[in-house]
Amino acid sequence: MAAQCCCRQAPGAEAAPVRPPPEPPPALDVASASSAQLFRLRHLQLGLELRPEARELAGCLVLELCALRPAPRALVLDAHPALRLHSAAFRRAPAAAAETPCAFAFSAPGPGPAPPPPLPAFPEAPGSEPACCPLAFRVDPFTDYGSSLTVTLPPELQAHQPFQVILRYTSTDAPAIWWLDPELTYGCAKPFVFTQGHSVCNRSFFPCFDTPAVKCTYSAVVKAPSGVQVLMSATRSAYMEEEGVFHFHMEHPVPAYLVALVAGDLKPADIGPSRVWAEPCLLPTATSKLSGAVEQWLSAAERLYGPYMWGRYDIVFLPPSFPIVAMENPCLTFIISSILESDEFLVIDVIHEVAHSWFGNAVTNATWEEMWLSEGLATYAQRRITTETYGAAFTCLETAFRLDALHRQMKLLGEDSPVSKLQVKLEPGVNPSHLMNLFTYEKGYCFVYYLSQLCGDPQRFDDFLRAYVEKYKFTSVVAQDLLDSFLSFFPELKEQSVDCRAGLEFERWLNATGPPLAEPDLSQGSSLTRPVEALFQLWTAEPLDQAAASASAIDISKWRTFQTALFLDRLLDGSPLPQEVVMSLSKCYSSLLDSMNAEIRIRWLQIVVRNDYYPDLHRVRRFLESQMSRMYTIPLYEDLCTGALKSFALEVFYQTQGRLHPNLRRAIQQILSQGLGSSTEPASEPSTELGKAEADTDSDAQALLLGDEAPSSAISLRDVNVSA
Repeated sequence: MAAQCCCRQAPGAEAAPVRPPPEPPPALDVASASSAQLFRLRHLQLGLELRPEARELAGCLVLELCALRPAPRALVLDAHPALRLHSAAFRRAPAAAAETPCAFAFSAPGPGPAPPPPLPAFPEAPGSEPACCPLAFRVDPFTDYGSSLTVTLPPELQAHQPFQVILRYTSTDAPAIWWLDPELTYGCAKPFVFTQGHSVCNRSFFPCFDTPAVKCTYSAVVKAPSGVQVLMSATRSAYMEEEGVFHFHMEHPVPAYLVALVAGDLKPADIGPSRVWAEPCLLPTATSKLSGAVEQWLSAAERLYGPYMWGRYDIVFLPPSFPIVAMENPCLTFIISSILESDEFLVIDVIHEVAHSWFGNAVTNATWEEMWLSEGLATYAQRRITTETYGAAFTCLETAFRLDALHRQMKLLGEDSPVSKLQVKLEPGVNPSHLMNLFTYEKGYCFVYYLSQLCGDPQRFDDFLRAYVEKYKFTSVVAQDLLDSFLSFFPELKEQSVDCRAGLEFERWLNATGPPLAEPDLSQGSSLTRPVEALFQLWTAEPLDQAAASASAIDISKWRTFQTALFLDRLLDGSPLPQEVVMSLSKCYSSLLDSMNAEIRIRWLQIVVRNDYYPDLHRVRRFLESQMSRMYTIPLYEDLCTGALKSFALEVFYQTQGRLHPNLRRAIQQILSQGLGSSTEPASEPSTELGKAEADTDSDAQALLLGDEAPSSAISLRDVNVSA
């Protein structure tokens, strides 16, 4: 207990009589770019207390490190303004510290000020020095997405000598930590919290080397309110009922962004060796959708790429405030509950996260500038798994759907956009999350597919990827590692200098802007894509009456979801359409599409909005009244605020904002504010759906909309990666 007493004195560390921290280097993400190279991070331990009433997380972080050179002056970590550091302390550690994790003492709740963060309690071990020494520290602003935490180290620290740095902190309103009041969950029973670390949000969860280049094992002890289930991305977990705490351990090294936590009213159900977690009201649906399927997908992945190395593969379904579709947290995929409506999208999204178990989690891109090494390879592996499981035609349909979206994004950004490179140059201070786009996935996929075609046999390429994973598992790599391994595995291709073929040079693939240099042959999916193209051509042909009659004879209710979505995307690309075409489309499809899943409905409603088709606005209203997910609300509000329907958007927002997560609410406020601030032509015809908010009151509505929360101070969900 002596160690606890010493650590308790550390809040005064700012004034401790030690050297002041050195100035950080300018214009760099200082921890990720410099300090991480001076140390070997062996293990991190977290003591966490969840305080939903205050929307606060109180934490104690124990970093186990070795300096790689004698007497480093300081340790620099990534942090965030939402994270308040209470103290820093130093402790010499025995060599086996990671195998003997410390315990954490949590203060009893009571009236008055919030209790302090947890205290560590280190096990006594022969030869250890249990006393903790306070350390001076300084927090410096860096960018809008983080701060640098500089901790002065003792001057006598020797190279390769194990030591521990203990940081006690609280974090509130953090971009990584999403607090939900009970009414924002499906069951409305208990508060809910989850974390989302990708790409650089976890620096607001705990101070860290927030770079994929640094990996380590971790353990955690979490105290939560009674009756709340806690899960983490860990290989081992246990609940100590007598202590009221959850214990977790991740035995394989992972980067900081893959440390994830979720807590709430969650119940489990076995679906084979895997397990599904969800709110009780969602569990039957989640179980029925995935029972048996996950094991089938994992078995296919193992045949292709080698043994699954993470122990369990569980899935947790999160409330619709989850800001992306899915996240590949090891052992525990996070996925948004809204996707349960859309069977084929659910299949693809879960299989993509399964593929990340090999590509992204086991072998990780060392820098966010080469995110395609994770997403492009995972997308390729996902499509190999779906081909093995559902056939080539289905895989080609899904690929055509995604490549169609890639070309749509290219039209918006322009072929010279630097973000269309696979090796994007990340300027200092630019949030890596902004680099997430379809090029990362689909251009990356096309390059990996091209490599597979060079070797002439997909199965030989599978063998290469299996060897690549085996060589680099639990490490971080750059593109040259992948390409050198490829040429070494196929020496005959190296002799042919395939990396230098004119127009298809590997360097050009990596650094040229614009579309992929080559795209896959999708002819095996023509039986599914040809009807989509034929129907689209009918609706854009003349005379309309004859075309509409022919089109209405085609029964799209029998189509796959990706076929219908691809058809609607083509209509979206052609919008605004002639009004008589929209009227005929509505007469033919509106009621049918309204009964389909959210992925279909959102596309039809975007067509309605982009074409100012007032008779179907009631469907838009009903959709926004029932949807709380970013992926379904943001696109509609952006379309509404681009055209003549801003006042309609404002009216719906006022009626529904109480059911939206604060971050989503702020993002929509910003969209509405920007839309109301721009001049528009009045609607061409009056509609009761436009409600009482008229265009000539835009300035007053804008002031009311923003209230005390200016968008510049909000955490915009559009600053978070769109998909993972």
